[in-house]
Amino acid sequence: MDLFDYMREQNMEKEAPLASRLRPTTLEEVVGQQHIIGKDKLLYRAIKADKLSSVIFYGPPGTGKTTLAKVIANTTSAEFTQINATTAGKKDMEEVIAKAKEMQGMYRKKTILFVDEIHRFNKGQQDYLLPFVEDGTIILIGATTENPYFEVNGALLSRSSIFELQPLAKEDIKTLITRAVYDTVKGMGSYQAVIEEDALEFLADISGGDARSALNAVELGILTTERGADGKIHITLDVASECIQKRVVKYDKTGDNHYDTISAFIKSMRGSDPDAAVYYLAKMLYAGEDIKFIARRIMICASEDVGNADPMALTVAVSASQAVERIGMPEAQIILSQAVTYVATAPKSNASYIAIADAMASVKRTKTTVPSHLQDAHYKGAQKLGHGTGYKYAHDYPHHYVEQQYLPDEIAGEKFYVPSENGHEREIKEWMQYIRKNQ
Repeated sequence: MDLFDYMREQNMEKEAPLASRLRPTTLEEVVGQQHIIGKDKLLYRAIKADKLSSVIFYGPPGTGKTTLAKVIANTTSAEFTQINATTAGKKDMEEVIAKAKEMQGMYRKKTILFVDEIHRFNKGQQDYLLPFVEDGTIILIGATTENPYFEVNGALLSRSSIFELQPLAKEDIKTLITRAVYDTVKGMGSYQAVIEEDALEFLADISGGDARSALNAVELGILTTERGADGKIHITLDVASECIQKRVVKYDKTGDNHYDTISAFIKSMRGSDPDAAVYYLAKMLYAGEDIKFIARRIMICASEDVGNADPMALTVAVSASQAVERIGMPEAQIILSQAVTYVATAPKSNASYIAIADAMASVKRTKTTVPSHLQDAHYKGAQKLGHGTGYKYAHDYPHHYVEQQYLPDEIAGEKFYVPSENGHEREIKEWMQYIRKNQ
């Protein structure tokens, strides 16, 4: 590298987006994702020991997939190379493989290939990588926002460990924002900016676990806001709201707040009042509430408060959630209205909610053993142990039902699911009574 190359790299680093400059170089600097990179976790140990095998990082945007790849690049002794599946072609992959073979043959050095947006590769491109992953020519790190079980070659998946990254917690986002504003080395501390507490809370909350979104808003705010009388740049709530292009959720001036409106919305659906439910929906939409957040509340209500009284309620709610993500506003308000009015007018039952709550309490309370006639009888020697002996196959009996004990002996006779008299659950109750009576 000559002087000009060095100077160009230095300038690019200084001019890189804030989110890129703040990327950690070590595991200790990473914020969040402790469920996979905590000190007792497999991925942490593998990175620290430089013994990484092929992995797929899966999660929403801004959760740290590329960050983890960069940490690995900074800590591994292997050759690290990166391609983006949205722009890379077969020629690019052939060059990577040729270089990997050279490094392996001449220097006995492994190559880690990071493929960002790996779900963008078609089947042929993914198939091309497979033999080189199998024979160890490359160690693959794939990053994807899509479910890898649907979008990534099954053969590649079977040779990789899959780690799901979760949206960052609010406190994690606050930590990153604070670091961005005040860090003088990687952050924007040299700008002498301050962020007000309500602006910090708002950005951490509205970013939805997406660190990149929050950091981009902070950078834009600092670069475009004039200094105050004290010579400092003040990131206020209004500045934060404008920079992230989402309105502050304030429902009115009488003290009625975000959580009260959400509560009223859910209780109106539960209480079978479609007029009130759709009113609170409109109030949230007008205030700029996240449509994905609203859709999640509808799905929960459809299961918790409607349940099997109308099983279609959950189907409608899930379909609405998928539709609003694909379509966005303003049309999403029609889809949400349809889901809300359906759930609000559906017959209600919380029997499923009570069932799992009572079952969980029983599991915590009593240690049990699966009855021997229900145990797996397919493995070698199982029958000699009596596993599966006496099991009655339900389909051999009238109505495809036969009375036998399914609960463990320790809790035999306990009841968890008691269908209500509403909607489809009345039919469920009548059917169960009928087949038991006619057994």
